[in-house]
Formats: sequence, C-alpha cells, structure tokens
Amino acid sequence: MSRLTRISAPEGVAPATAYTHVVMGSGRFVAISGQLPLDEDGRPVGEGDAAAQARQVFENLRRCLAAAGATFDDVVKLTYFVTDMAHMPAVRSARDAFLDPERLPASSAVQVVSLVRPEFLMEIEAFAVVPE
Repeated sequence: MSRLTRISAPEGVAPATAYTHVVMGSGRFVAISGQLPLDEDGRPVGEGDAAAQARQVFENLRRCLAAAGATFDDVVKLTYFVTDMAHMPAVRSARDAFLDPERLPASSAVQVVSLVRPEFLMEIEAFAVVPE
C-alpha cells in the first residue's frame, strides 16, 4: 500500500473526475522527463495513432520509474502535453491500463502547438515519491 495521501475534493474545490487535486507523501523525489512515443531503439511508434503513442509513452514511463525503484503507485503528478485535446481519451485509456483509476495522481493537460518532432502527438512527464 502506498504511503501517499490523495485528496480528490479539498474543501471548497469541485471534486476531481479524472485526476486527484492533491497528492502528498514523504520520501525520495523522482522526476521523469517527458517521455515520447519512441521504442527502445529510438524509433517512433504509432505515427498518427494516439492510442498506440499513448501506450508506448506509458510503457516508457513504467521503465523509467522502475529504473528509479518506483512504480505508478508512487506517481504524485503527471503532466500531459498533447498537440490536440482530442487525444486525451486515448491518453486516459492508456493511463488506466497502467494506473489504478481509483488512485490517480495530480495531473495537468496542456495543448501545445507542436512537439520536438511533427509525428509526435504527445509527451508525458511524471513526478513520484518513493520510500527512503
């Protein structure tokens, strides 16, 4: 069981529906750089396919978290950068395959004009807290 505390509806704030407003905990802070839909050889995955890109990005996040001794249970914040908000249902579907939808981290979604390469539809970064 995670030692993180999640507050979905702080007093006076509308309840969160697809994220948690506040996540807090103590331990070692882990920052994962924005992950792109690249396979382990650096090749783009799912050109034009938001669902395939989202799955690859979450797999990359999982591997980065594991390298830090963390799992998605330790994630306190996700930031989604998407080139079109229409990609968010695919992102949420992939997220729900990796994270417990009842224990979601704090989140922000930002639509951007473009990412580092035109075939990328999204980039996702994560912050986690793991036990000392």
